[in-house]
Amino acid sequence: MTLVDVVGYPEPPAIAGEAETLLGSLERQRATFAWKCADLDDAGLRTSLGASAMTLGGLLKHLAYMEDVNFTGDLAGAELPAPWRDMERDAEPGWEWRSAADDDAAQLYAMWEQAVDRSRRAVTEVLMTTGVDTVYTAPDGSLLTLRRLLVDMIEEYARHTGHADLIREAVDGRVGEDPPGIAYPFQVA
Repeated sequence: MTLVDVVGYPEPPAIAGEAETLLGSLERQRATFAWKCADLDDAGLRTSLGASAMTLGGLLKHLAYMEDVNFTGDLAGAELPAPWRDMERDAEPGWEWRSAADDDAAQLYAMWEQAVDRSRRAVTEVLMTTGVDTVYTAPDGSLLTLRRLLVDMIEEYARHTGHADLIREAVDGRVGEDPPGIAYPFQVA
């Protein structure tokens, strides 16, 4: 995975607007998650703990799915890319978690990185035209703002980064709160 730079990692700026603060928090979560999952082979990504079936590969695929469904599909209104467009949203709940065992490490890393790239483009497009107050319609018909979506994704990453932390320690002993390098304030491009 290439998203964690040895020079540092993004964090919310100490003094900034709402968009920079929310995106800085999301980018920090993404960077920490990427570091927890980085540099593993197929076996490492398929490791689980105890009775849980959760794996780092499953987390990568699940978060790729969440990125695409929420940002690419719901926010941007674009068609979902494969493999998501080939499955029905309500069919086989948890499919992405289970099917990750059939994917190799390179596929899983690329899937997640590409989904994050699409999400960043969707958010940039919205911020260039309106802002975090942008309202869009969710599939269930409810109205949401970009602000709410960013908060939800920060929560999603925070929860799953905690899972990744435990699994990664079991795989090879990697521990730590922050990716390598020095934190730098995130800036909206």
